[in-house]
Amino acid sequence: NCGEWGTLEEEIVTQAENQISAAKTAAKKVDIVPINEVDESSGDRILTGLKEFDRVLGGGLVYGSLVLVGGDPGIGKSTLLLQICQSISNGAKTLYISGEESLRQIKLRAERIGAFDDHLKLLCETDLDVIDATVRNLKPQIVVIDSIQTMFRQEISAAPGSVSQVRESTAVLMQLAKVQGISIFIVGHVTKE
Repeated sequence: NCGEWGTLEEEIVTQAENQISAAKTAAKKVDIVPINEVDESSGDRILTGLKEFDRVLGGGLVYGSLVLVGGDPGIGKSTLLLQICQSISNGAKTLYISGEESLRQIKLRAERIGAFDDHLKLLCETDLDVIDATVRNLKPQIVVIDSIQTMFRQEISAAPGSVSQVRESTAVLMQLAKVQGISIFIVGHVTKE
């Protein structure tokens, strides 16, 4: 259907991983709640400081959410998210994780934007297990992953940026956002037509 040759990728999932996943799912207690009993006050929105961006998010950022910021390389996704970190980091502990740029590159871009406070922390890392442990330990309220194509899990034999790595990384980050009640921004580059 796609009209391309050689676009399929093999994805190997071991039986042990399936058994561990099934055991974790069975061990979880599921809370089913009628919609009328959901507490709306626990879903306060965080204003990003950019009116149009808040409007796109439905009135601001919600804790426990995963937001994809996608677009062509070089159009300003990282700069936009750094501006958002500057606006909301005043009251929220924020962690900016870069898999592409060095700390110095991020600092140089930040200096062009303006002043930042110490609520914004930076990490250059691509190993998702290290990122998971860091987020659980640091307990930030907002996390930026720049970009999802650079993240990888060692259990997946495919290269970073492959469909299976991106899918697995996104699933891990979604779970992290829901369990920890944090908001995660994911930068995704559109690299194919």
